[in-house]
Amino acid sequence: MRDLVILGAGTSGTMMANHLIDKLPSNDWKIHIIDQNKTHYYQPGFLFLPFDIYTEEQVKKDGTKFIPEKVNYIQQRIEKIDSKNNLVQLEDTSLAYDILIIATGSIIDPRETEGMLSREWHKSIFDFYTFEGALALRNKLRNFKEGRLVVHFTEMPIKCPVAPLEFAFLADSFFEKKGIRDKVKITFVTPLSGAFTKEVCSKSLGYLLDEKKIHLVTDFAIEKVDYENNKIIDYIDQEVPYDLLVTVPTNMGDEVIERSGLGDELNFIPTHPNTLQSIENENIFVIGDATDLKASKAGSVAHFQSETLTDNILLYIQNKPLKKEYDGHANCFIETGKNKALLIDFNYDLEPVTGKFPFAKVGPLKLLKESIINHWGKLASRWIYWNLLLKGISLPFISRNMSMKGKNLINQNLEQ
Repeated sequence: MRDLVILGAGTSGTMMANHLIDKLPSNDWKIHIIDQNKTHYYQPGFLFLPFDIYTEEQVKKDGTKFIPEKVNYIQQRIEKIDSKNNLVQLEDTSLAYDILIIATGSIIDPRETEGMLSREWHKSIFDFYTFEGALALRNKLRNFKEGRLVVHFTEMPIKCPVAPLEFAFLADSFFEKKGIRDKVKITFVTPLSGAFTKEVCSKSLGYLLDEKKIHLVTDFAIEKVDYENNKIIDYIDQEVPYDLLVTVPTNMGDEVIERSGLGDELNFIPTHPNTLQSIENENIFVIGDATDLKASKAGSVAHFQSETLTDNILLYIQNKPLKKEYDGHANCFIETGKNKALLIDFNYDLEPVTGKFPFAKVGPLKLLKESIINHWGKLASRWIYWNLLLKGISLPFISRNMSMKGKNLINQNLEQ
């Protein structure tokens, strides 16, 4: 028997276990999946939890329910990956592998910014990228009456790059519904030169900030949080005061990657952008947030990657050339408040485009345009996640690589 080991039972790891269990010859291969946490979180739901749109129960489940019975589930802390000897060291044992899939995701590290992790953490300074942070922020917002709300992210890359903007838009609606919007000043602070990472999308989102009277501060490279005087300060001494700071700390790969010497300065693993094979180790493959790829760190990306990676695992076993096909495809809904959302679709080479999705003529979803149906599509994603994506079921009519059908490529800077 040969061993395929998956590190991480989050979105990417669980999908890969479900994709591979019926495709690998059971007489030859044993699949193992390792994670120290039994609870599985629907992380996109953390955005809605602070505003009482989702409940605690809607964003977490017992993760073992989604792992196939034939997969050997191990709930232990991963101490180290010994890539030279093809071993994974756990708390009290080690496990050899023939193929390793690293799906350890990414974490926030508020320690990277001076003053962020202080006595004010989850009191006046909050994250919403963790279940604990989103829950604490929900309790804070229930009693927030007036003041300066600053929504900030530290640096790229971050999980779901649009999430901080979505939070600002949802906060605008939240306070308006409570009748206190005129008493709350909302400021969006970004290290980028625009509202979003992609220029086309940034222009589309910029007008929404103006429309909702959300102040935009760009090119803000944070140096520290002055939690005693309630302000964030950048390296050129620009200051933004707050009463409530909602921040996205530095995102990094799991600490096991650092202990194993496999990652870059942020613990992300150098990965081939089209095959998802590790640059350094041919029998190691990487998926989702654990990679150093220029694709978004988002659930849709992990889904599209999982389909290519499944094919490449099977090709690797047969000593055949890998498919160099993953194109960085990502699509995601952007909540804009008041029961509306945008939908964006892009890849490594293309900025978010206009057009219709998933069908060229009928849509019914429109790209880069606000609509109620896009909002319902966003909310439907939770059902799709629990019932289809985690189980490795492909979405009908949505291809792993970006389809050009129904897309408007005007204003795209394409290389000839």
